[in-house]
Formats: sequence, C-alpha cells, structure tokens
Amino acid sequence: MINQQDEKLLAMLRTNARASISDLARALDLSRSTVQSRMQKLEENGVIKGYSVEYGDAYLSSMVSAHVSIKVKQKLTTKTNIELKYIDAITELYAISGEYDLIALVQAQSLEKLSHLLDDIGNLDGVERTTSSVILETKFKR
Repeated sequence: MINQQDEKLLAMLRTNARASISDLARALDLSRSTVQSRMQKLEENGVIKGYSVEYGDAYLSSMVSAHVSIKVKQKLTTKTNIELKYIDAITELYAISGEYDLIALVQAQSLEKLSHLLDDIGNLDGVERTTSSVILETKFKR
C-alpha cells in the first residue's frame, strides 16, 4: 500500500505535521508536486487521517497526567464509552484485557482538578471502580 518514500514522508510529518511541501521535498530529494501528490494519495487511501496539534514541553510540564483503569458494568459498556468520550480531559481511551475493561489517559491542570476528574469518571453510572496511576515523568514518546 505504501512504499519506502511514503514511509519517510510519514515519519517526517509525524515529527512536524506543519512542515512545508518545499521542506519535505528538499529533505526527501523529490519535487514539490511529487510530495504533494503522495500526500494526497495517502490522505485518499486513509493512511493520513488528519493533522493535529502537539503540545509543547512548557505546556505539558504544567499538566498532571494519569492512567486510569476503569471497570465497567457489562450492560452499560456502550453508554459508558459514549459518556467517557465527552470528557475532554480524557485524551485516549483503550479497551484492555484483564481485571479492568478500559484504560484512559487523562490530563488535568493540577492535582486538585485531577482528583475532581477521577471523581467524575467514578460517578458515571456504568463505572464499577477505577484505579489511577499518576505519570511522574515521560522517558520518551514516539
């Protein structure tokens, strides 16, 4: 579906989604029109879904992040997933195997706000219980 040049292009966009077509073309040793058509093809084929904002270190260092394991009442799984989707502080939500059903990555501006957020999640009708782990430090991120 994608070739080696496309993989290089994707890696560059993952590093800087705002890179100009000219900069990408220069780094890949391709023409601007070739890079533009490759990007369009990757978008049309669903390889590239969109472009997003990545927070800077200064902003992220002021945030408190945590993993929240969530045990859900089986009959309320769909309803609970929808309710969790509307909590903006939840940046990622995964279905997992094991004792818990979901794991969420949450971000708050302070420990106090994180505490309120955890209460909000725990008070949802479909949530049986939660366990949270505050992230102390990110060693690396890809």
